[in-house]
Amino acid sequence: MALDYRRYPILVVDDEEDNLVAFEMTFGENFKLLTATSGALALDILRKQTVSVMVVDQRMPGMSGTELLAGAAAIAPDTVGILLTAYRDIDVIIAALHSGRVYRYLQKPWDAREVEVVLQQAIERHAFTAENRRLTGRLQELSNFLGREVDARYNYGEMVGESVALQEVQKVIRKVAPTKATVLISGESGTGKELAARAIHHQSSRKGGPFVRVNLAALPATLIESELFGHEKGAFTGAVAQKMGRFELAHGGTLFLDEIGDLPLETQIKLLRVIQEKEFERVGGTETVQVDVRLVAATNKDLEKLVEQGAFRSDLYYRVRVFPIEMPPLRDRVEDIPTLAHHFLHQLSGGDGGMVELGPDSLARLTAYHWPGNVRELENAMERALILAEDQIVRAEDLAFLEVDRSQPKLPLNASLDVVLGTMEKHQLQEALARSDGSVSAMARELGLNRTTLYYRLKKYGLMT
Repeated sequence: MALDYRRYPILVVDDEEDNLVAFEMTFGENFKLLTATSGALALDILRKQTVSVMVVDQRMPGMSGTELLAGAAAIAPDTVGILLTAYRDIDVIIAALHSGRVYRYLQKPWDAREVEVVLQQAIERHAFTAENRRLTGRLQELSNFLGREVDARYNYGEMVGESVALQEVQKVIRKVAPTKATVLISGESGTGKELAARAIHHQSSRKGGPFVRVNLAALPATLIESELFGHEKGAFTGAVAQKMGRFELAHGGTLFLDEIGDLPLETQIKLLRVIQEKEFERVGGTETVQVDVRLVAATNKDLEKLVEQGAFRSDLYYRVRVFPIEMPPLRDRVEDIPTLAHHFLHQLSGGDGGMVELGPDSLARLTAYHWPGNVRELENAMERALILAEDQIVRAEDLAFLEVDRSQPKLPLNASLDVVLGTMEKHQLQEALARSDGSVSAMARELGLNRTTLYYRLKKYGLMT
């Protein structure tokens, strides 16, 4: 999403007023500029209002640029610092860059096109840092709220996100949870079907009872019946004692049958009877066991097609599909990706995820990826990125193992941050160029850039002569 750069104030500090006037004349049209002729005046401005970026001359009487940025960091830690110098104070500049107080440095006399690009990048960095803090704070509030479990109507476990698609799922869960209806949750692997099942349980009158899960796809076909219904001692080799099945364990609560499409035909008959009659016999036994269980099933397969193929009983299909819920894939709820990514970073870092940030380049890469493994794949990606990340910031290079699909350029695993950002920027310009049929005016409107900046970027990447 293109930013309105004029919404983000830039404070320019230089002891020579002619330099400030020149800066205002060159960039005042595209940016909101504030000026100060000394470090003391600059700090006063910072105490009174929010400043997104500071452009500071290094050589000033009374307080150098690096000293000013150090003082500014204590007042406004999110303000992005840019050092402007006509001198090659390499040691000072390197130390300032390593300290994190200086984002970039520019040499005088400055190049207008280069300065404009750097200012835009600095504003983008500030905006994403602020968004990171907002999301982290919101997730902490959500975590505190869920921990209190004030009202079961709002208890969705860890179904994190605000997308329209997820809100629709939560809406139907609120409606079906208080009923006795059997629910069939369908969707791709990793979309959170178990979380939806748990939300149904915790918002039902059975929330005080057990929630029992069994993954049918993970069990050998020969053991599924025993796992579901239990067995008597001596029923088969290795049955050295009576064992309760999952139905008995779930009595008074909810039984979640994950991947019900993998249930063998011979076991489907017995499951149908339990749903209809609320009773069964253990394997190798004659005693009839009665149970009171709310059934929630899930599948990533097309059960209708399995019915047509004779691999799933039609009568059982209609029994489990009393109330269907479709879980949306992550690619259909892209707006939830930043929130989910922060959520997983918070969890994986032992509850101290507020110290780990996602750089703007990494957010762009996360939202561009297709996520065939859905939310589960995103969680795994955040764990891997957390291991690779340095300085408590996850960058695009830490996510280079995510090969962005057909619409995105492939980036080398060891690419530097500048290469990653440049590759993505070039690709975005190529896509916009194709959509606008070569019209620079149309491109400028779409990307939210002025024509001068756009011409510069197109020439930079060899897209225009």
